[in-house]
Amino acid sequence: MSPLPLAKLLSLSCLITFAHLAYAENKSALWSFQQTVKTAQKNDPWLVGNKHQQQAVESMSHVANSLPDPKMSLAIANLPTDGFDFSQEGMTQFKVGISQMFPRGDSQAIKNQQLQIESQAYPFQRADREAKVAVTVGSLWLDAYRVQQSISLIEQNRSLFEQLADVAQASYSSALGKTRQQDIVRAQLELTRLDDRLDILNQQQNAYLGRLAQWLSTAFSSSDQQDTLKAISQLHNIHLTAELPSLDLLNQSLLENQKHIDIDQLAKHLAKHPAVRALEKKISATKTGVNLAEQQYTPEWGVNASYGYRDDDPIGNSRADFFTVGVTFDLPLFTENHQDMAVKSAVSKTEAVKTEKILLLRRLLGSFSSAKARLLRLHQRKSLYSNKLLPQIHDQAEASLTAYTNDDGDFAEVVRSRIAVLNAEIDQLKINVDEQKIKLELNYLFVGDIKQNTSALNREYNREYNRQYSSQFNHQYNAVKQGE
Repeated sequence: MSPLPLAKLLSLSCLITFAHLAYAENKSALWSFQQTVKTAQKNDPWLVGNKHQQQAVESMSHVANSLPDPKMSLAIANLPTDGFDFSQEGMTQFKVGISQMFPRGDSQAIKNQQLQIESQAYPFQRADREAKVAVTVGSLWLDAYRVQQSISLIEQNRSLFEQLADVAQASYSSALGKTRQQDIVRAQLELTRLDDRLDILNQQQNAYLGRLAQWLSTAFSSSDQQDTLKAISQLHNIHLTAELPSLDLLNQSLLENQKHIDIDQLAKHLAKHPAVRALEKKISATKTGVNLAEQQYTPEWGVNASYGYRDDDPIGNSRADFFTVGVTFDLPLFTENHQDMAVKSAVSKTEAVKTEKILLLRRLLGSFSSAKARLLRLHQRKSLYSNKLLPQIHDQAEASLTAYTNDDGDFAEVVRSRIAVLNAEIDQLKINVDEQKIKLELNYLFVGDIKQNTSALNREYNREYNRQYSSQFNHQYNAVKQGE
């Protein structure tokens, strides 16, 4: 084999290899819906910070369960100032003492219990955060997908408008049809409008992808500058797949009945929400704070002991050393402006957290009512577009085009009908995307029912649903419905 064909063969082989690598790189750069959400949850630094906060509280619980360090004291007592002679006076002594304080009542164990309860809220906070990230990032992905597909639809229809403009130009040049000069101008105008719509959509796409990039990037997570620069460069290479996900609704039964809602069943589901459970832990911790404040009524005790060394007298006689032991405690006598106010403050904090829970439940309840109503309306619009509107618009477009080709129609009507088809297809795309976004909102409300989230969290949440809570929830739901 001659050297020239061998060189050509090697060049061709390299070209094929680089082509495969480029294809693989482009394929790997496509972000699917599930991949985007999982990556955003994995790269969320908030979760790492929350774990550190939990570890800090757990460490403080161990600190609270230990006695304060004893205190040592060293002193020279009763030293005469006329000569500073240690052996001159019999009361002069070198004292070494130690003291130990003991917390009031059961405050040590109660503080330890309070901090442990506080630490148990953090796993629920992380579960709620992951669910919120799924909604936020999922909505951004769906918005970016809608814009991406709208651009694709406009680009596909743009070629059709170009063909219509060419046909109108040919018909006007031949003077055989009814085409007028204003028809040619109208065709060029619609092409310009399509270009403007593409520019607007490209701006929106850049905005959505930029907001999406902050969730997918690992920039500044590492101290290595090269890793940071690489992560920043990846922000400009985000491309989405062309497949719209079809999300499954959690608790589909609550949405099937359009009129009647089982309030008790809905309340039980929402009570499992990690945000509600985190507030339950916060309420328990503040209730423990009331018990801790009540310990201020009991005295704080302390024990001290000291040993006093005395030197021999000036003539050499030995002097006895001194040993002292004692107990100290305070007397909580003036409780009106101290202990009573501390307990009152702790009770008020507990009631304040309870109002947070009420507001959260109302917000979840209102979100469910709103999302359900919007989803049902979207289903009606989706059915209307699929069964009636889109077929009728396509028929109108075909009829107007047929009439124009037979010199029996108006070119402006052909253009208007094609624009109507394009707008209807974009509207149908928006309906499908909005449906998935509402499903994201509804699934967030029932995230507590997902097994992989509740398996670890249920060990920390054993509070039983009771009638009082159910009646309170019914009252809140009726108030929301009346407000609507």
